[in-house]
Amino acid sequence: MKKLITILLFLCATQGFAQQQKQLPVGFTYIDNHIPHIAYDLRYHGSHNFVGRRIDGYEANKLILTEKAVMALKKVEAELNKEGLGLKVFDAYRPQRAVNHFKRWAKDIKDTLMKREFYPQVDKRDLFKKGFIASRSGHSRGSTIDLTIIHLNTKEELDMGAPFDFFGEESAHGYVHLTTQQRNNRLKLRKIMEKHGFRAYEKEWWHYTLHDEPFKDKYFDFPIK
Repeated sequence: MKKLITILLFLCATQGFAQQQKQLPVGFTYIDNHIPHIAYDLRYHGSHNFVGRRIDGYEANKLILTEKAVMALKKVEAELNKEGLGLKVFDAYRPQRAVNHFKRWAKDIKDTLMKREFYPQVDKRDLFKKGFIASRSGHSRGSTIDLTIIHLNTKEELDMGAPFDFFGEESAHGYVHLTTQQRNNRLKLRKIMEKHGFRAYEKEWWHYTLHDEPFKDKYFDFPIK
């Protein structure tokens, strides 16, 4: 009887996985199907982000990436786990409609609801010029991810010297006014991500793209659900 129950549970799980995959374009997958314990805080599905409200296309609190990127990320997580550390993801695949939402928001100069927390020293009119917002995002190609490192036992994030999505020079990899610990924490994330095939974006310590991404010139717009 126990063996039969185990088989039935396995079949249900397999069918559930297959049903989920049918909703995605070929080559994409849900991250937690492969890294079940990964921590995440999908900021654009809620209101704690630089816009201050849920972003278009984020219909569910789920993380999606290309299968190739997830397999590389799985190696990063496994290596960190040996040290009692793990990854925490803020954003992964991002629909083009979400990028369009950012563009509309950026052009509305009067909407500064979250300025104090996310861009206190940057004029909103300069967000495009300074490279914090773009009309196309690598996230929409499916192999770019925003993330940090946490302690597995406490879920506490390592101190990176600036919070996720902070629009300012403090977020850049080359920012000099960091403590030794903050600098080492950023370097730790960068080294392990680069070791497993990702490249950094110099203006944002949290932003990485798979070097050999499968969709280099294709931007997707399917919603996250």
